[in-house]
Amino acid sequence: MSLSNLQRQIVHATGDVGRLKTASAQDRIKAINPGVVVVPHALRITPANALDLVARYDIVADGSDNFATRFLVNDACFFARRVLVSAAVTEFDGQLSTFKAYEHLSPCYRCLFPEPPPPGTVPACAEAGVVGALAGVLGSMMALEAIREITGFGEGLVGRLLMVDARAMRFETLRYARDPANPLNGDKPTIVDLSGHG
Repeated sequence: MSLSNLQRQIVHATGDVGRLKTASAQDRIKAINPGVVVVPHALRITPANALDLVARYDIVADGSDNFATRFLVNDACFFARRVLVSAAVTEFDGQLSTFKAYEHLSPCYRCLFPEPPPPGTVPACAEAGVVGALAGVLGSMMALEAIREITGFGEGLVGRLLMVDARAMRFETLRYARDPANPLNGDKPTIVDLSGHG
């Protein structure tokens, strides 16, 4: 945990600087509700462990800050037949969607973003900065999507991308469909396992 993370990650405190995020998050969650079982994974997700990690859970909430991880988590959720709730923030903008790519004709993350942007075209959080309150808004919305998937109320964000513009305080929803050309669950899939990921 680094000091620069604290303004957008409220589960950690100043005293946690230097600790593993998994450890400080576990302590904070237990302090709020000791009945919650936290299973920390103090490791990076890789093609070698992604499927095993994802398969342990019914719903995966991905708020990672790099495209390699986003694509890997998406693909692992597809192969493990798990729901993926995905959110991202950059400076003043955020986006949120839910994926059930294992369902017939349902879109996946690759339908929205066929490939990562070229290196250097999207600045990292450390370069561009992120408004902490916006990260909190998207995190709360991710939790709401997970609750919706568990309880079945309302209309989830499968096939819809919720976009948040914090500058204008504007929320827009874009509909999207499965891309028959995507290499994961398109008409002619070419990704047959996770070994091709870095």
